[in-house]
Amino acid sequence: MQRFYQNIKTTPLAPRSPYSASKASADLIVLAYHETYGMPMNITRCSNNYGPYQFPEKLIPLMITNALEHKELPVYGDGRQIRDWLYVQDHCKAIDLVFEKAKPGQVYNIGGNNERENIFIVKKVIEILREMTGDEEINEGLIKHVKDRPGHDRRYAIDASKIKQELGWEPEVGFEEGLRKTIKWYLENKQWVEEIKSGEYKDWWNRNYVNR
Repeated sequence: MQRFYQNIKTTPLAPRSPYSASKASADLIVLAYHETYGMPMNITRCSNNYGPYQFPEKLIPLMITNALEHKELPVYGDGRQIRDWLYVQDHCKAIDLVFEKAKPGQVYNIGGNNERENIFIVKKVIEILREMTGDEEINEGLIKHVKDRPGHDRRYAIDASKIKQELGWEPEVGFEEGLRKTIKWYLENKQWVEEIKSGEYKDWWNRNYVNR
């Protein structure tokens, strides 16, 4: 299934999992308070973020940290799910702009204009990590396809034209530049990664990957 998020008034929300339904419900509750009571609010909806300090369960940091340890790189299904990728600093700048300049009651999509298949992302991480570390054991042989998630959408697409037209925002960091910055950060902050990957993270890993 393809998802094209544009504007709540022109593109109906269509969540397919309890997780996405909870997010859509939150948007509708906030909008209802604005319409009924005039509560000042704005909603932003972003595409997939990546960058420093991201928890290792997410695709890019998971691939980076596992590859550095020569562990399997788990990929859901055939890995051809398409997502748009947004560097976290670009996202923060967009949120700040909406907060400072947007009229109340507006909904904005924030996208990176970088649609890529998951399997492409994984292979690109491998390529850059090998280049940066010189470690030939980091290779595509580490990739392991695992059972797909229930209700896993095939594609998410973001139309971010409204925030560009009304507020003048567009992403500044290209995908490969952002990915290199991200990988470099994880290479330089291994102690942070080790602390995060202890305790509850191990339980999450076992639930989601070990038995798939």
